[in-house]
Amino acid sequence: NGEHAGKTLQEVLDVWGKEVLGAKAAGFTYFPILIKLIDAKDRLSVQVHPDDEYALAHEGEYGKTEMWYIVDAEKNASLVLGFNQEIDKATYFQALHQNKLMDLLNVQKVKKGESFFIPAGLVHAIGKGCLIAEIQQTSDITYRIYDYNRKDANGNTRELHTDLATDVIDYSYQPQHRVNYTPQNNQSTRLVKCPYFTTNLLVFDRDIEKEYVHLDSFVIYMCLQGKFTITTGECEPVLVNKGETVLIPACFKNLTLYPDDITQILEIYVEE
Repeated sequence: NGEHAGKTLQEVLDVWGKEVLGAKAAGFTYFPILIKLIDAKDRLSVQVHPDDEYALAHEGEYGKTEMWYIVDAEKNASLVLGFNQEIDKATYFQALHQNKLMDLLNVQKVKKGESFFIPAGLVHAIGKGCLIAEIQQTSDITYRIYDYNRKDANGNTRELHTDLATDVIDYSYQPQHRVNYTPQNNQSTRLVKCPYFTTNLLVFDRDIEKEYVHLDSFVIYMCLQGKFTITTGECEPVLVNKGETVLIPACFKNLTLYPDDITQILEIYVEE
């Protein structure tokens, strides 16, 4: 908005990089986080992402760690999160080639309001009927390992990245991937903190003053329920509706959020 209305984010970063990103992310020439809303009308492919070390060595870019927040979920909706037992590479290969990979995967039912952390190396997939807010490192590297043998209109299956995926998969058994948290009304509740991003949940029904004087990072608001208005004292008020995402440049240190009834947002920034 304002003088930058109509510009791409990259165009703004090329001129005002540090003012937008803050010192915590000033080393990046691109925006370091991707924000998505994923509405899965069908189950999505089983995949895995490499960590930074592997990705930089083999792909020339950073890896991908991410998190999910379940905005909504149909009855019996589920996610794939890692393995349901301790396995090794040989066991994985055997199951993959015998079309029995699903027998080894941990399929977990989910419900609205749950959150999950997906580190690099964790095999994962989104099931049918999930509406998910995804926060992740900016990276396009995805290794697809299984797509339920689906074929397109021409009878072709999707490309798989079996060899690359095998190098980066974490084969250990990790029974818990759900984030444990207790939401507190009218204050930010921590969901995930990692080197790449911090994500908080804020449910509020009264005016909230936010002070980011010591943060030195951009802040992202992702509105999941209701709507609210942001004032800064320096710009025109900004109305944020459900489903919208707003980037607050790091140079803005004090904000006030005015909700319209009960409002739920994710608050995302870089802390480490």
